Amino acid sequence: MCSVIGMWGLWMSVDPSAVIVAVATAASAIVQGADVPVEVKDQATQVIESFQATAPATDTGVQDLVAALPESMQQSAEQAVADATQSVAEMIEPHIPAEAAALLEPAPPELAPQPPAARPTPFGIVPPVPPVAPTPAPGPGTGSAVPGGTGGGGGVALPPMPAILPGTTLAPIGAIAVFAPWLKKAGALCDGVTAPVLAALYSAENGFRYGPTAPVSPVGAKGPGQFMPGTWDEYGKDVDGDGRADVLGIADPVMASGNLLCDNYKLIDDWKRRGLVEGDTLDLTLAAYNAGVGAVRRSGGMPSGHPDYENQTKPYVAKIRASEPVFARMLSPFLGLGLGGAGDVGNRIVDLAFKFLGLPYVWGGGNINGPSGGGFDCSGLTSHAVFAATGITLPRTSETQWRVGTEIPLQLARPGDLLFGNWQAGGPGHVAIYIGGGQMVHAPTTGDVVRVGAVFPDMKARRII
Repeated sequence: MCSVIGMWGLWMSVDPSAVIVAVATAASAIVQGADVPVEVKDQATQVIESFQATAPATDTGVQDLVAALPESMQQSAEQAVADATQSVAEMIEPHIPAEAAALLEPAPPELAPQPPAARPTPFGIVPPVPPVAPTPAPGPGTGSAVPGGTGGGGGVALPPMPAILPGTTLAPIGAIAVFAPWLKKAGALCDGVTAPVLAALYSAENGFRYGPTAPVSPVGAKGPGQFMPGTWDEYGKDVDGDGRADVLGIADPVMASGNLLCDNYKLIDDWKRRGLVEGDTLDLTLAAYNAGVGAVRRSGGMPSGHPDYENQTKPYVAKIRASEPVFARMLSPFLGLGLGGAGDVGNRIVDLAFKFLGLPYVWGGGNINGPSGGGFDCSGLTSHAVFAATGITLPRTSETQWRVGTEIPLQLARPGDLLFGNWQAGGPGHVAIYIGGGQMVHAPTTGDVVRVGAVFPDMKARRII
């Protein structure tokens, strides 16, 4: 069990459910105090109740709530959102270590999130629309959240919700099971483009958002694959037999993306053999999806020089490649990818923990049989994952789990090893599961969820298998 006192030393992040509750409560008060007909109040109340039930699974819930309220209430609701996020941020700020607080500073311009770039066509890039400056609102947030995601001003400025995977939103966790069968199918079209690559690309493109309400980019790119009309006309096909090629669906865009990526991969590979371009073939293929294959050819490799290439395309490729291993973990329980083979027990431990990404942290929650009280604490998660993968029953607390197995140098840790940190007089106050690449999966603290994060500087590793 993670020590209450010790957990203050960990990274503290804004809990989406806390914001949701605060916003919904404030919105309810606005509705009840508004001078509007009863039927309008009833409608607004239904919207709020629906929002509370569904918002934890989407990163657009707050904006959808504001947009769905009667127009006369929207300004007050926007202020409630700003006040709620400000209150949560002020509550956790004193507990953030200095090195972690530095990570909350605004990103430098070259790393700041960019608006969706124009979708590629076989004939080169369509210039993207210049970014629209966000409309600031009270509170610590600096980004603009516009209902519907279609650009423009007047949006609610919110701090970023904590992602359970680095560089992603909460949305992929619920969507990954729906997309998984088609990601697997598209990932088998050619050797160079795998299902995890496609998943990482779809997370970067549109956060797996699909259907009639999926945001459209400022230049008209649509659906989870963010296709421009010309490219969709060429690659969009009815692959699921529903009688139409649906750019807003799941099956048709995923297969279209797979075919486009594979075509570009083969073309770029041929260019490399002929000495026309240089660089990693997959990196250049992903760059072509963002900037157009013509940009790769003209640059002789990774598109460079133009500000759009430096500020959009290069970070876009880096983000996808960095999150690719994490999506491989996420997909493995759905696709049976194995990740090292059935005999790789360490990877099995990681896979079992990944099944609970997004589940709330619950003090004292979880044991060898799974979550309890609605979630896990840090040692409850490790107890369940290790037992389910190996049959080994660990002691219940982080302090006592530290006595199992053999300590190893942190640099020799491999997937499935346990990591211990937040050291106190009685031993470690926190335990996590190493997944590789300096990352771990863990249940951090009260108000948070099971997530992937960077290994803490003070951690030590222990091998139990």
